[in-house]
Amino acid sequence: MPDASALTRAESLITSIPDYPKPGIMFRDITPLLTDAAALRTVVEALVEPFEGRFDAVAGVEARGFLLAGAAAIVANVGLMPIRKAGKLPRPAASVEYDLEYGSATIEMHDDNAAGARVLLLDDVLATGGTLAAGRELLEAVGSEVIGIATLLEIDGLGGRQALGGDVHAVFRV
Repeated sequence: MPDASALTRAESLITSIPDYPKPGIMFRDITPLLTDAAALRTVVEALVEPFEGRFDAVAGVEARGFLLAGAAAIVANVGLMPIRKAGKLPRPAASVEYDLEYGSATIEMHDDNAAGARVLLLDDVLATGGTLAAGRELLEAVGSEVIGIATLLEIDGLGGRQALGGDVHAVFRV
């Protein structure tokens, strides 16, 4: 596990943007963290550490989850399974529609090498849990086993962890 001072420094790089994408939403911008190599390595190591040795692929939810999942796959020396927004794949194998805290969405993925894969599911923020629940449903639909879910940031009080159940890890909580 990365040391506490490195994690504190990484967390300080996350900025809050009020009323984005709509009034009443507090958007957490991780871009400053992503542009800092040391902070990025710190949080990626913290994301995968509780699950080490238990997965052979990482799945990331578009778009910021992709960035973390790609880095995590390299750090863990495993494959990457991208979960895309609807209409972005030339041959989607499965799709799931779900509700967001400010709308609805559909995600899709290919089923290449998915059957029997033990997958760590990653995203940047856990709020109500809708996106990650849909991601888990999608992975299971293509034959993967979700061994755990990890997020960079969990927003307390929105019920996301309770909605997901199972093994959920968040590097930071607000």
